Amino acid sequence: MHHFHYSGSALHCESVDLAAVAGLYGSPTYVYSAATMEDNFRRLQRGLTGLDARLCYAMKANSSLAVLRHFSNLGAGFDLVSGGEIRRVLAAGGNVRASVFAGVGKTEAEIELALRNGIFSFHVESEPELARINHVAGKLGVKAPVAIRVNPDVDAHTHAKITTGKSDNKFGIPLRHAAAAYEAAARLPHLEIKGVQMHIGSQLTSVAPFVEAVTKVGPFAAELKTRYGITYFSIGGGMGIIYRDALASGASSWWESQPADQRPLTPESYGAALVPLLQTLGLTILLEHGRFMVGNAGVLLSRVEHLKRGAGKNFLIVDAAMNDLVRPAMYDSFHEIVPIHRDSTRPALVADVVGPVCESGDCFAKDRSMQEVREGELIGFLSAGAYGYTMASRYNTRGMAAEVLVKGSAFELIHARETFEQMIAGEKIPAFLG
Repeated sequence: MHHFHYSGSALHCESVDLAAVAGLYGSPTYVYSAATMEDNFRRLQRGLTGLDARLCYAMKANSSLAVLRHFSNLGAGFDLVSGGEIRRVLAAGGNVRASVFAGVGKTEAEIELALRNGIFSFHVESEPELARINHVAGKLGVKAPVAIRVNPDVDAHTHAKITTGKSDNKFGIPLRHAAAAYEAAARLPHLEIKGVQMHIGSQLTSVAPFVEAVTKVGPFAAELKTRYGITYFSIGGGMGIIYRDALASGASSWWESQPADQRPLTPESYGAALVPLLQTLGLTILLEHGRFMVGNAGVLLSRVEHLKRGAGKNFLIVDAAMNDLVRPAMYDSFHEIVPIHRDSTRPALVADVVGPVCESGDCFAKDRSMQEVREGELIGFLSAGAYGYTMASRYNTRGMAAEVLVKGSAFELIHARETFEQMIAGEKIPAFLG
């Protein structure tokens, strides 16, 4: 569910007309719905009723300070993957002590930063990393809380670039080697073994891979509880969102119209399948969802520059580009594209929707059928709240887009559009160039 809908002919985010946002702040602009984020968070909480569950928002999906503050106010911890993300949580007033630090290449400086700020636990990817964390903790005279990431070799049936739980992925320690890794951790004097972790991938649309992974790792978690007294089992994140029919999926009638055996994965079905498997462990269960929390809570507003009619092909050229939203170019991802002003009297248009960047890959959609839109009019890329702004760049010296947060009938700029002067502020021409 989400809070994007047409009111009359105008697309709204909650009670705000998106054309008014673009009129005030221009385009391209990301617009986020606070109500959708809260709904997603609360539904996931309710779906896990019966567990001692803690939600750590995977902030790599969307790390805007206002979004972090919103989740912090809801009671979330955070799933962190860099020192910069630790600093962002601190800047947003979030709780690092309720957060976990993941990632395959933590530096000594990042480990020290996490320890000095009371990180709840490190999710450790390798035995060399265990040694590094032990070394840093020893220098600080503390014990570092750790959980080893176990790779269960489960096929998540998702895009090859976002699967993480197979044996040929770079993440974690194979389940068959995990016992030895825990024995190694137990011998290191500056480590405290607190839990076990897994994460099998992103944008999963079936609960079956989650069930398979928990079934594989659950017994090992029980063994670790007996042997080392672990207190938690992190089952990661990865629940997918709706990209096709994204606008329709905001209505309960759409969900009810789907055949029972083809309905998208929901927090309710996710919890119904996993809670019985996890309850018997008697462990706190951590979850690190990101895309599910924010993906359908965002739209990227863009303005039409031209309609270029070619030989057998139309090109709708817009002011957003692959530097603003890289997912279609990087993953061949689908985003529903809709007019901000709907007009049923207009004919349909079939066109490639492309940006102005000097790359053939700067294409959001091929042969997409939509309502005819004209120069200067607005369109919206739906389901753009996750891995949109956080993966953006300044390619072609294009400044970073603006970001706006909506709550009810109020909206506010949370990240101003980057100026050229801000882009080059850290650069200099060396004196020897004259």
